[in-house]
Formats: sequence, C-alpha cells, structure tokens
Amino acid sequence: MLLHDTGLIYGRYLRQTLRSRFAMLFGVLMPLLYLLFFGPLLTDLPLGGKGSSWQVLVPGLLLQLGLFGALFAGFMIILENGQGVVERMRVTPVSRLALLLGRVLRDATVFVFQAVLLVLAALVMGLRAPVPGVLIGFGFVALLTLSLASLSYAVAMKVRSPQEFGPLINAVSMPSMLLSGLMLPMTLAPAWLDVLSHFVPFRYMVDAMRDAYVGEYATAHMLYGVVVAVGFAALAVTVGTRVFRKAGA
Repeated sequence: MLLHDTGLIYGRYLRQTLRSRFAMLFGVLMPLLYLLFFGPLLTDLPLGGKGSSWQVLVPGLLLQLGLFGALFAGFMIILENGQGVVERMRVTPVSRLALLLGRVLRDATVFVFQAVLLVLAALVMGLRAPVPGVLIGFGFVALLTLSLASLSYAVAMKVRSPQEFGPLINAVSMPSMLLSGLMLPMTLAPAWLDVLSHFVPFRYMVDAMRDAYVGEYATAHMLYGVVVAVGFAALAVTVGTRVFRKAGA
C-alpha cells in the first residue's frame, strides 16, 4: 500500500510539473548562468583542487541546483493549504509517509533532469569527466533533494504564510552555499573558515562529487560524502514524516 500510495502522489505532482515545462526549465537558469559567466573566469586558475576548473565548478553547481530548488519546495504546501488541498487530503486513507515521499520523489526527478541539462551544457563548454563519476553526481543530487525537500515541506507545515517561509529559508540557504564550498574549494579559504565549513553537511557531498568527477572513487571524501548524504536523507525523511503525521496532512 505504501508503494501504491506513493506512486499515486508521485504521479499527481509529476503531471502537474509536466504541464508547466517552462517552470521546470527555468529552474536550471541560475546554475546555467553561473556556468556561462563564472566558469570561463576560472579556466586555468589554480583552484587548489584536483582536475580542471570545470571539474571543480560543475559538481558545486549541481548541488547548488538541489540546495536552492529543494529548500524552496515547501512553498507548494503553503499554497495548497490556502487552496484547501491539504485539508481534503486529511480525510483520505493515504499513508502520511506516501504524501511526503510522493512529493520529494517528484522533486528529485525534476532536479536530476535539470542536472542532466546542466552537465550537457558543461560538456559543450569543456567539461571532461568519467561517466561513472557523472552518474554518482546525479545520485548525490537526488539524495540532497530528498533531504532538503523533506525538511522544506516540514517547515512549510509549521509556518502560516510565504512571508514567514521565505526569509527563514534564505537565512539557511545562503550561509550553507558559502560555507560548503559549492563555488570554490574550501582549501582556498582561511584555516578558521575551512574548519567552520566542516560543520556544514553539504561540504562532504561536494568534496565527494569532485573526487568522482576526476575518477577517484575509493577515497575518504567519497566515504564521508556517501555516509553524510544517506544519513542526512534518512533523518530528513523521518522528521518530515513525523510532521506530516502530527499535522494530519
């Protein structure tokens, strides 16, 4: 029943997304602009990482796509609350976990698709990375989306309006992007900032993805990245499910 209910919810929201292809493609615009306008500035610069500047920049942009996109996914719940959609779902026998999983799996599908478009554009601009490394990167994007979308929906169930939700998410997203080394490796940062960045879980994911993009898979960065990504996803889905059950959503 859980799989059946999840499939129903997933299909419902995926169909909504497919009816708005412009919005789906627009979501990849900001990382693409970074790729087009910021990437060439880094060519041949010593970035303190392995591989080319593209192998440093693209993994960070992929996680940035998941970071900003998934964190703001909760806006949909707020809109549905206002339209009475959530209220109608309360009287259905659908699993509360399925109500969350269906949504976050739709989000993961969308952002992995956008990540594929971004990688294709990066290949045209000069990115060279092994296929297994690229696929591993998509896996990290999916896990990050599952994690952050779950937490975003949970927070959205607790706030009353978009005016409360937006500033709260911005207060989390911007420091996370700056401290995780998404744009540039934290090895370039001062020692105190590098130490502080280790308290941000996204730091471990981006380090693992950068190793994957240069074809290094059996590394400490990869181990830490996988453990953090899987553990963070499990924790976030658990928190999100509890909030949905408590709210009767």
